[in-house]
Amino acid sequence: MKRSLAIIGAGGHGRVVADCAEALGWGRIEFFDDEGVGTSSGPWPVVGATGALFERARDYDGVIVGIGANRARLERHRALVARGAAMAVLIHPSATVSRHARIDAGTVMFAGAVVNIGAVIGQACIINTGATVDHDDRLADGVHLSPGSHLGGGATVGECSWIGLGASVREGVSIGRDVRVGAGAAVVADAPDGMVMVGVPARPLKRNDDA
Repeated sequence: MKRSLAIIGAGGHGRVVADCAEALGWGRIEFFDDEGVGTSSGPWPVVGATGALFERARDYDGVIVGIGANRARLERHRALVARGAAMAVLIHPSATVSRHARIDAGTVMFAGAVVNIGAVIGQACIINTGATVDHDDRLADGVHLSPGSHLGGGATVGECSWIGLGASVREGVSIGRDVRVGAGAAVVADAPDGMVMVGVPARPLKRNDDA
């Protein structure tokens, strides 16, 4: 019997999640989104609005939130957990994960991503294409590592923080909650909660409006 997966969010990120799930052998993949009900997102149908899944979550072998915005993704993930949904973990077949790392429910890892020994990845995280998480890193819930971003060993990233495209974080550095690190930035010192960090070396630019 083919495993069934429900995904909240039928946008671009949601389609990448679905494509990853298909590569992993999930047979029936269906979207729930507040727009486009009755249509499709790529080859997968949009079968209901977001709220409908909260009533039907137990009808699926797995559920995952395919929303790119960190706080929105984490809030929906936690609401589904409270409803008893079986939250999936999706790790693309070309990703590499140490057997001595931990990845929590609702997290997705895309093609070419790497997670090394001793790392702990929280719930509803995104480890995007080609991103790397080195030894003993700690990622809180709702973190997004963009494509090609890299964390040195022993780094920590707080809840719902976003590491931008091609950015890097030096070993041992602590990133606070709700931090946004700009594309290509190099974070070499601790970043306080709720800031936008840009540049090489990265410096605070302003408060994160999404925090």
